[in-house]
Amino acid sequence: MAILVCGGAGYIGSHTVKELVSTYEVVVLDNLTTGFEHLIDERADFVKGDLGDRAILDEIFTTHSIDAVFHFAANSLVGESVENPLKYYRNNVSATLVLLEKMIEHGVKRFIFSSTAATYGIPDTDVITEETSTNPINPYGRSKLMIEQILADIACVHDFQYIVLRYFNAAGAHESGEIGESHDPESHLIPIVLQHLMGQRDKISVFGTDYNTSDGTCVRDYIHITDLARAHILSYEGMANGKIANKTYNLGNGAGYSVNEIIDTCQQVSGKQATVEYAPRRAGDPATLVASSNKITDALGWTPVYDLQAIIGSAWAWHSK
Repeated sequence: MAILVCGGAGYIGSHTVKELVSTYEVVVLDNLTTGFEHLIDERADFVKGDLGDRAILDEIFTTHSIDAVFHFAANSLVGESVENPLKYYRNNVSATLVLLEKMIEHGVKRFIFSSTAATYGIPDTDVITEETSTNPINPYGRSKLMIEQILADIACVHDFQYIVLRYFNAAGAHESGEIGESHDPESHLIPIVLQHLMGQRDKISVFGTDYNTSDGTCVRDYIHITDLARAHILSYEGMANGKIANKTYNLGNGAGYSVNEIIDTCQQVSGKQATVEYAPRRAGDPATLVASSNKITDALGWTPVYDLQAIIGSAWAWHSK
């Protein structure tokens, strides 16, 4: 049996593929609009195409004995989703519906969905659990929540199982050094800081120093990319073994790291000094956003292995290379 990884040329998808191929036959579907073919492990079968292409999906499901689908193929820039909501609803919702229809048509029963803690919006608690109310504040978060709700409805009437995984910030690079984080344009804090320390950016801007946190800067949740990949695989195996089904789990480090902590650790790892510009707060930035992962720890024994030093160390090795 094979696993279909949609969006397997992207950051999280390619790292999950790299973890999967040692055990499973893997098929990658990606249109390469934001992913990179060189990130796909050569042991996987690669199909270039769109998620909503019915003919391509028919061919994949007919040619391969697909047991499960891992779905990472989504647009994920919050700002862009506000400026161009139709793009996000077209790809993140409409195209995903085509995928789900084809799965049901071909009898593929297991689905691992890469969701986001953006489904919670701006919660009224510092530590977010799965029971925290969902109230997304942008089309990106809403598009992901729509699919979560659709999955629950499908599972009520079809022989179909799913796991939803919500998380904030994937970070770091694979321990092999062969693949890492690469976005164009780059919008994530850790690679932005590292690019600055490598001389590719003039400075780092920190927005807000008066938050109610240990050092006044925002605190966010960061998980190493391999820890995230492992959670997706454990979720699939839990379903395949009949242990879990139709569940939603947060993936978090439980404590979070401040912006200043990120910058300081990047400086320690690189041995270089950053030029930091402090600016006023940005509208809508909560002081602390941290996800509790107690539920998935209890169900599957998943806990993050990599700390901040290891996350940034792996990222620095990748960017330096």
